[in-house]
Amino acid sequence: MKIRRNVRAVLLDGDHLVFLRRGWPGGPSYYETVGGGVEPDDAGLEAALRREVMEEIGATIGPVTEFLTVTDPGERVTVVQHYFLASVLDMNLDRRSGPEMSDPDIGDFSPVRVALEVSAVTDLELQPTELANYLRDHVRSWGA
Repeated sequence: MKIRRNVRAVLLDGDHLVFLRRGWPGGPSYYETVGGGVEPDDAGLEAALRREVMEEIGATIGPVTEFLTVTDPGERVTVVQHYFLASVLDMNLDRRSGPEMSDPDIGDFSPVRVALEVSAVTDLELQPTELANYLRDHVRSWGA
């Protein structure tokens, strides 16, 4: 069985969290964490996370802490999602460089800031459920 590893970031930016809004013209939008697949030339999970954050939102981040791992066993590929918490040090959308930025079929791929509040996080309907539950349980303490 093949294993694919992904890294995802829950990003703190002052009294907000940063997520990606995804969607296509005329269709519904949804929200997800910043991140993507670990590439063979990444030095490790943290290096992959820092690369993905720069590619997708043009941001540099501070120290990272892994807080959740979710495994989704598939028929051919098992996907392991590693979720990290990090603070945004700076963000400049002009630095985005991921392949998704030059794909006209990718649709909306915009960073959004969400209040560091349980109700705001709940309204996003994030997936997977394990992530949504974790954020609901911990977002208050992050804002302290």
